[in-house]
Amino acid sequence: MPNIETLLLAALVATSGIARAHGDAEPAKKPAVAKKEQKDWGIAGDAKAARRTVEVTMLDSMRFSPERLDVKQGETVRFVVRNDGQVMHEFVIGTRAENDAHAALMMKFPGMEHDEPYMAHVGPGQTGEIVWTFNRRGEFDFACLIAGHYQAGMVGRIVVAAARQTKE
Repeated sequence: MPNIETLLLAALVATSGIARAHGDAEPAKKPAVAKKEQKDWGIAGDAKAARRTVEVTMLDSMRFSPERLDVKQGETVRFVVRNDGQVMHEFVIGTRAENDAHAALMMKFPGMEHDEPYMAHVGPGQTGEIVWTFNRRGEFDFACLIAGHYQAGMVGRIVVAAARQTKE
């Protein structure tokens, strides 16, 4: 019999309006983010502010290409993520701790999915897009948190370097 925490979490997910099951269908294009929430790894960006587009490929070998990205603090990047595989993959930006916690939850509830501006769920042969502003320095991860994918090593690294100071 499930414990009370499991039942409460399942009820929360079912009634929150932000969860939906992973599937093979390509999700609809994301609308503009109505309310931006500051995260440790940045904030949702405006497409008009993106000066660089980075293409990331997701593979059924449980790898991303490229596996490391370098950006400057303050930079807004448009990520175009392409699923070259035969199964659903996702691209989720976050801290290692945040992704570890979410991945553990996905193992318990494999049908769970959140629709956040730092996540793209991409069906086989499809593409998705995220626009993100890296307004904090540090090292962050991107990962596929679908049950088993993260555990198989489907993780990449984003290094956000301080913007160069100019002397006046």
